[in-house]
Amino acid sequence: MSDLALLLFTFAFLVPASMLSVEAALSVSIFEIALGIVARSAFGMQPFPFLRLAAAFAGIALTFLAGAEVDTRLIRTRFKESFLIGITSFLAPFLAVLAYCYGLLGWSWEASEIGAIALATTSLAVVYAVLVETGLTRHTVGKLTMAGCFVTDFFVSLALSTLFVRPNLWTPVFLVVSVALIVGAPRMLPRLFHRYGNRVIEFEAKVLFFLLFLLMVLGEMGNSHAMLPAFVLGLVLAPLFERDQNLQRRMRTICFGFLTPFFFFGSGLRISLATLAASGGLLGTLFAIKIVTKVAAVYPFASRFCSRGAMFLTLLMSTGLTMGTLTATHGLDKGIITEAQFGVLLAAVIASAVVPTVVAQRWFQDELEMAETVDPGSAATSETATGTTIQPDGGVI
Repeated sequence: MSDLALLLFTFAFLVPASMLSVEAALSVSIFEIALGIVARSAFGMQPFPFLRLAAAFAGIALTFLAGAEVDTRLIRTRFKESFLIGITSFLAPFLAVLAYCYGLLGWSWEASEIGAIALATTSLAVVYAVLVETGLTRHTVGKLTMAGCFVTDFFVSLALSTLFVRPNLWTPVFLVVSVALIVGAPRMLPRLFHRYGNRVIEFEAKVLFFLLFLLMVLGEMGNSHAMLPAFVLGLVLAPLFERDQNLQRRMRTICFGFLTPFFFFGSGLRISLATLAASGGLLGTLFAIKIVTKVAAVYPFASRFCSRGAMFLTLLMSTGLTMGTLTATHGLDKGIITEAQFGVLLAAVIASAVVPTVVAQRWFQDELEMAETVDPGSAATSETATGTTIQPDGGVI
């Protein structure tokens, strides 16, 4: 089957995923992942070159946009809360999974480290998608969740860099360019966008995509990952997006209308129902360890710092997808874990992207309806500043 036919086949699943999302009033990413698993198991579909490239870039683009949604003022004023939520979200599952895999399963130390890091992650992509679709990006709980995600995945990236990345001659280049972009972009881009932007040519999107591709290429050449610098780049450009809401809406349209579906659908294509059935016991145990330790560690701080929406925040902090998938893939590519271990870890990661999200949106989202917002009137109304309209049943237009 040609790539064009596979692309048609992909959208034959993506369209129903969007319809199911509206009918069930749940995040579309859940159905895109689920239908990806169905496409592989029922039709033998595998990720094809265009899908792999689009999914890889979508993960970076979503991470960048997630950083752009973080309220830097909130991080400064509530650094203690963000740090405590984020660090406990990482350490609790990391230590528990490491002990289980090495002590009870008999995995090698490095394989156990891969498993621990993969299941300690919080998915910026999933959290960001859910918050945007539910109109909670301007909510206190939404912003605090994003800030906590940043802390968690910062330590994930740090762990990967410290334990597994083997520096080469390109690694310093990647680091220098990343720092240069993070420092220079907030100064240079507003001038460029003022001169050439706000036109049908979408100059802003082209520049931002160029920078993200640059980080991806140099990260690959330097045996590193572009996730952390992409998020920090979005973080330092957050004031620019806050000033230009139209730019934010256009970037969201491109990413959520075209790129994001490839990311989530492609994640589902990486595992089959047969793998899930064969590793049911181990999968369930690893998934339970992650969720139980995340909830036990995060909820006390969430309930202390967020009077309403504590469990919603905790469950979103328990999700995992992007960094977890990257970690497991890195372990497989480097020969640290076997294909069987990879399958179990990826299944647990994908399950953690779906189950906590479903529970949070289905049973704990209602408690946020009357909660105070960061910017009064921006998230409490039915129409947010981003133009997202929340229907009475929770669906998103």
